[in-house]
Amino acid sequence: MEAYKSEFIKFMVESDVLKFGSFTLKSGRQSPFFMNAGAYVTGSQLKRLGEYYAQAIHDNFGDDFDVLFGPAYKGIPLAVVTAIAYHELYGKEVKYCCDRKEAKDHGADKGNLLGYEPQDGDRVIMVEDVTTSGKSIDETYPKVKAAADVEIKGLIVSLNRMEVGKGGVTTAQKEIEAKYGFPVASIVSMAEVVEHLEGSVITPELKAAIDEYYKKYGAKE
Repeated sequence: MEAYKSEFIKFMVESDVLKFGSFTLKSGRQSPFFMNAGAYVTGSQLKRLGEYYAQAIHDNFGDDFDVLFGPAYKGIPLAVVTAIAYHELYGKEVKYCCDRKEAKDHGADKGNLLGYEPQDGDRVIMVEDVTTSGKSIDETYPKVKAAADVEIKGLIVSLNRMEVGKGGVTTAQKEIEAKYGFPVASIVSMAEVVEHLEGSVITPELKAAIDEYYKKYGAKE
């Protein structure tokens, strides 16, 4: 496992972003783990978060892009901090763009996008915290494509939960790839989290609960 991945796993736990216990998800599933990217609240946390995203983007997609797009609301700070970090780490100037939940109907920046206004030919990477069902991409992808004739190079998320999406067979990430034709990557997968934390944060009892969860909801891929 790359050093930044193991550091990121530790960072998620220390930041109280990745929690273990019993949680009811939006889908109604009872999960033994939960990730809340909204818990990154300090300047130092956000700086580090941007660096981890930048490293994962560089590893998975290289420098072949111009714009980082973050779906509202959690994707907005992700796009901003990643754009800053990418410039600091790799010397590449990239722009950020986000969508608005409600279109603005006045001023010079009216419309349904915030930040950079995409242009024809722009290469875009989308950034999200986690993709469980793909619903947010279904909502925001049309907005990005309607703004200009852009090329979506990929989607990057913090954590691949590795459980079935809406179709009940493969992960939401694989469903997005099949539906839209662009690759989806994550900083870490839940398998990497378990491998790194087993025997410390993840006790034998917790490991048994995680294994049972994946028997029910693990993706068959």
